[in-house]
Amino acid sequence: MKKLALSLAVAAAPFIAQAETIEIEKPSFYGKLNVTQEFVQPENAGNYSQLNSNASRLGLKGKIALDHGLTGIYQVEYEVNADDGDSSGKTITQRNTFAGVKGEFGEVIVGMFDTPFKATQNKIDLFNDLRGDIKNVISNSENREANSVQYTSPNMGGAVVAVDHINSENENTNNGLSASVAYTLENIYVAAAYDNEVEGEKIDAYRAVAQITIDAIQLGVLAENQDNADSSEDGWLASAQFKMNSTVALKAQYGQSDIREKGASTISLGADYKLAKTAKTFVYVTQEDSDDESLNATYIGGGLEYKF
Repeated sequence: MKKLALSLAVAAAPFIAQAETIEIEKPSFYGKLNVTQEFVQPENAGNYSQLNSNASRLGLKGKIALDHGLTGIYQVEYEVNADDGDSSGKTITQRNTFAGVKGEFGEVIVGMFDTPFKATQNKIDLFNDLRGDIKNVISNSENREANSVQYTSPNMGGAVVAVDHINSENENTNNGLSASVAYTLENIYVAAAYDNEVEGEKIDAYRAVAQITIDAIQLGVLAENQDNADSSEDGWLASAQFKMNSTVALKAQYGQSDIREKGASTISLGADYKLAKTAKTFVYVTQEDSDDESLNATYIGGGLEYKF
């Protein structure tokens, strides 16, 4: 009897092992380190220098095969501060982090992530994460919102719609809404976006963007308006990039806005030099002006960026 039981166990072992084998796709580990040495010359004060970590980050992302033709998706991302290891007393800070599901219907994610309004800028901001970033002068609506539930439609002939419901989690505060529609046709990109009470109570924001790439030249323009109960402010930005060859790109952008500061303007010039597929070095100069002369300054810097 013992021999029979042993024989059955041995015979069944391969089937048991096969039944317990579950293939799970390993998550992808990724990151970016962007660090600059910057020299600052305020208009009405002494100059100084600083080392900046520009949205350097580490993250994990992946997907899980679900039943009914669905795919589970997830991402966990945190900003790290490569310059001094500190951001308002925190070593790391949360960035785009979510769980969701996608299928033929589109995609739904929940968590904390960039609003559809912010995402419409695409690659128009050529100095993103640097001093020339539109969030410093042009726009007050470059938001990454917590407690968000977002639906993104499937690609419909080049058009994609995104709607983000932002929970206030407070009975005395209205929920926020961010929505966008973007259309891509080969080398042309256009988009429009709307925010309702994302920036604050009774504050609406509107954005329209367009970008075109012709051979080695990329041109972009962004226009924005912010309305509240007392005023309406406008801002705009134009950018241009010229790829001289496979390693060198020249960049320029200029904009004006009253949204963040009255009479504000920003101009940036820069150059990128590609060191590898995922590495570059770069230099830039940015000048900011506004009606408040205490904020006027010139920023000159250079840095390295590694993606992995």
